Amino acid sequence: MDLNTVEALVPTADPADWREGDAWLAGGTVLFSYGSQTLRRLLDLTSAGWEPIEEDDGGITLAATCTVARLWEAGDPEGAIVQRWPGLAVVRPCCDAFVASFKIWNLSTVGGNIATSLPAGPLTSLCAGLDGVATLWGIAGNREVPVAELVTGDGRNALEPGELIRSIRLPAHALRARTAFRRLSLSNLGRSGVLLIGRRDPDGGFVLTVTASTKRPVQLRFTALGLPSPDALAGTLDAAIPEALYHEDLHGLPAWRRDMTYRLAEELRLELCDQEGA
Repeated sequence: MDLNTVEALVPTADPADWREGDAWLAGGTVLFSYGSQTLRRLLDLTSAGWEPIEEDDGGITLAATCTVARLWEAGDPEGAIVQRWPGLAVVRPCCDAFVASFKIWNLSTVGGNIATSLPAGPLTSLCAGLDGVATLWGIAGNREVPVAELVTGDGRNALEPGELIRSIRLPAHALRARTAFRRLSLSNLGRSGVLLIGRRDPDGGFVLTVTASTKRPVQLRFTALGLPSPDALAGTLDAAIPEALYHEDLHGLPAWRRDMTYRLAEELRLELCDQEGA
């Protein structure tokens, strides 16, 4: 779709340049899909030249402008980076959850998917599931917010006017974990109705991240004493996710999303059992 109200394309990543009527542009897939009658300028983040993926002993940093295609490439199960960081085993399943063409993959970005804040945003799922922390640049200064808290509802987030996502930091403790992925849709090529990521940390703790079935990410953490029992897991889901938090649209009714959340959560619990426990 043409954005026929846009008067200028400004190459900048400086929040001080933002003014009313501006939008940050990374891949722009959502902007150009939905259109706008209010935008006057696009602030082009691709001019910043940020390195898509940076690695050090403490973890991995994903630039907000890292594309889905670049991330999928890094998620090769046989690749060196996944061998060093086994938690990245969920990267390719999350990328595949876009159910999009290569044209979209080559444009859509990590930061854009999170900023759009749709319940089914698979990079929100990925980054929340790996305890990602977003670095935000704003007019009032910089701050850090966990991705699981940055998305607050369907199309809603904690970004202030003019604020942008600079990067997402994935910490070493999550990247060293065993991870598992479950997703359901009402059709083979449909938008995710339920997407869960399970994680067994090196200290034995179990982390379950619920997305797509809920309006915002919900994360459950269990101590290093071991995996919860089926009843304990179900009871924690009961307490953490009220009925009103389950999402409803043409991709799934709340009752179905709730039932499938419990089903997939138990599947993840079983998959991440220790051999002895299994």
